[in-house]
Amino acid sequence: MKKEALPIALIAPCGMNCALCMAYGRLKHACPGCRGDDRFKAKSCVGCIIKNCAKLARGGFKYCFNCDRFPCTRLKQLDKRYRTKYSMSMIDNLNFIREKRIRRFIANEKQRWTCPQCGRLLCVHRSECRYCQYVWR
Repeated sequence: MKKEALPIALIAPCGMNCALCMAYGRLKHACPGCRGDDRFKAKSCVGCIIKNCAKLARGGFKYCFNCDRFPCTRLKQLDKRYRTKYSMSMIDNLNFIREKRIRRFIANEKQRWTCPQCGRLLCVHRSECRYCQYVWR
């Protein structure tokens, strides 16, 4: 079984674990994550309202929970979509990071999102492991 490292830089300002994203796991033109180089991202990711939030930039915030508008309307909309479609909450992720810190969040993410069959990270956007096709959802 291959154990994958999960760098802190892969946790987006919105609380998304970019390592679980379908775009990050692509073999061809893989996305480097929200904090990575924009040249390799889809246009929708480059133009992300949350990633490009002026309050984040102006305040020098690393995560949305540092903002006085947390959770903002856009984050609530994203959170609702991910809760409904993928059983994951960005707001819950951010609250976890705020309360228990990033390293504990990463440890929790590795445990929660590791395929029990092959040991690789699952993709939040798929119901089966992209490596061994284990159906987990």
